[in-house]
Amino acid sequence: MAQARAPRADAVRNRKKILDAAREQITLNGPDAGMDEIAAAAGVAVGTLYRHFPTKTDLVSAVLAEYSEHIADDVEAARQRAAGGARALDEITAFLARVVEATATNHAVKAAAAGLGAAHLDPEVEARAGTALADLISAAITDGDVHADVTVDDIYLLISTAPTDQPAPNRTRWLTLVLTGLTTHTRNERA
Repeated sequence: MAQARAPRADAVRNRKKILDAAREQITLNGPDAGMDEIAAAAGVAVGTLYRHFPTKTDLVSAVLAEYSEHIADDVEAARQRAAGGARALDEITAFLARVVEATATNHAVKAAAAGLGAAHLDPEVEARAGTALADLISAAITDGDVHADVTVDDIYLLISTAPTDQPAPNRTRWLTLVLTGLTTHTRNERA
């Protein structure tokens, strides 16, 4: 059986440019951003865009898959920092803040995904993120910083209800209120 060749360097660069342009164009113009506009913003021919992504659904799915991969990498890095001595609660807090901000930035992309029926959760990526988050929560519970009944599903529920369509001060206030429910400390004790 012949081994698959690695993609050419220019193909890898073009794919990245297309994904970056799609994220930008959908954020700026909403779910109706056109493939022609995305190709122009990426600096590639429309045919090049369609070779990488035959449909807009494929393109939006790829953007969301990249986003999910980034979140999984982020929570794994947070777990590693906690294992290295960082306070697990601080890592959970910072992770939640980053996810909410990234989701707010990608809000238009998520709206496009919903409209197109684009899938983006790779079970392997979701499992990686869930395992790392469970480890972080367990460490924070052991430290006495997080209530013993907090689960990964609780964190996912909170993230899914974050006010990502609100201004940054509202998102910051949301995080403050959420942490009060997760942690064993009062707001003043956490600071």
